[in-house]
Amino acid sequence: MDYLHALGALERACLRRRRCLYPKNLIDFASNDYLGLGNQKELLEQAFELVKNQPCHAPKASMLINGYHPLHQRLEQELCQLLDYPACIVVGSGFLGNVALLDALVRKNDLLLMDAHYHASGQFVAKKLPNTLFFAHNDPQNLEQKLKIHRPKGRVLIAIEGVYSMDGQIAPKEIYTLATKYNAYLILDEAHSLGVVGDHLLGYLDHHQLKPTSQTILLGTFSKAYGSYGAFIAGSVEIIDFLCNRAKSIIYTTSLSLLDSALALANIQHLYASLSAYQKILVQMRACVRILGTTPSNILTLPFKSSPQLLQAQAKLLEHGFLCAAIRPPTTPKPLLRLSLNIQPQDTLAKLDNLCHLLLNLR
Repeated sequence: MDYLHALGALERACLRRRRCLYPKNLIDFASNDYLGLGNQKELLEQAFELVKNQPCHAPKASMLINGYHPLHQRLEQELCQLLDYPACIVVGSGFLGNVALLDALVRKNDLLLMDAHYHASGQFVAKKLPNTLFFAHNDPQNLEQKLKIHRPKGRVLIAIEGVYSMDGQIAPKEIYTLATKYNAYLILDEAHSLGVVGDHLLGYLDHHQLKPTSQTILLGTFSKAYGSYGAFIAGSVEIIDFLCNRAKSIIYTTSLSLLDSALALANIQHLYASLSAYQKILVQMRACVRILGTTPSNILTLPFKSSPQLLQAQAKLLEHGFLCAAIRPPTTPKPLLRLSLNIQPQDTLAKLDNLCHLLLNLR
């Protein structure tokens, strides 16, 4: 009964979530499949062929027992070459990747400085650590104040996102500069930046024309622009080896699905072989939404006064055939409608333009 009471309170506050099977004919501007790679059946066929020719199509075990497969290794090598990192390891999800990084790397005498808007998977671990401090969102001055005041016996680690999933903003270049200045490790969660920002669509470092250092650690996911599932961590050989030996969410979980690995590989190779076409449509989509606001990424958020008002707007959009994400507390402090600028199977710009004009009338 305690849980029913809590669910009732959520219902009254318009904060109760439910799984929903949406009609297939909706125009999807809610998902994280920014480049529409999840719709390309020929890429799925390529991935299936890669897996079909393997002796076994299941990952079998933990990566450190018998679950490490040539497809995993091939995907890791592709990512190292693409992102200019010496080492890489694939993991089950972005959530598991953040757990691996923060639980393993932050030791007793270290200091973790985390952006206040860092993803919940990182905050889940960070808030349990006694040596975590949060700095103001995307605020290098506030970060440096804390770096000057707090001098731990051990290492300093700074955790930021390349693109923040709830406001679509890119982390400033100055944070990388501060990490270098104070000899800190920089953890970059690039889930929402890889594949969509930067001159070569390679994320935060590419956007700011920076190079990874031996103390730059990248967490990327395949479940956003790369159109598959799973994640990876890239860094120095030392860091990746340490994670293999200390990160519980690597040691004690079955390795990544082979089909997801093969699909990520096929999608990544396709994307960067067709770079100019994707760059062009991304620029056009960002220009299309300027009547609502500007975004440097594929995320545009629109604030609403209350959760009921937000849900009413979402319902109205559904009536017109559009699916957008209604984001409510505690995910964000205030209700907002999140538009994911996704490439549609057909007529992307016309559909996005229709959505924008509809939203102008709804707000």
